[in-house]
Amino acid sequence: MSHVPHELAEEFPADKEKIHSLNQTNAHFSKLSDEYHELNRKIHRVETGVTPVDDGFEKQLRRQRLALMDEISTFLR
Repeated sequence: MSHVPHELAEEFPADKEKIHSLNQTNAHFSKLSDEYHELNRKIHRVETGVTPVDDGFEKQLRRQRLALMDEISTFLR
């Protein structure tokens, strides 16, 4: 599989262990993490032309990813 940019470990490199721990112990964080990864991969397919979409939909996906990232960062503080 190709490298997918914007993985959580890349976005929060100092918090890799905390991310892993929260995924194991916090159901809500784990759900957010799963949603983020699914959405991030969808955006990657759009960016690479595998899944063509219009610009408005791509922007909507990016806003959703940013909102998830904000919520995840709250857990990591």
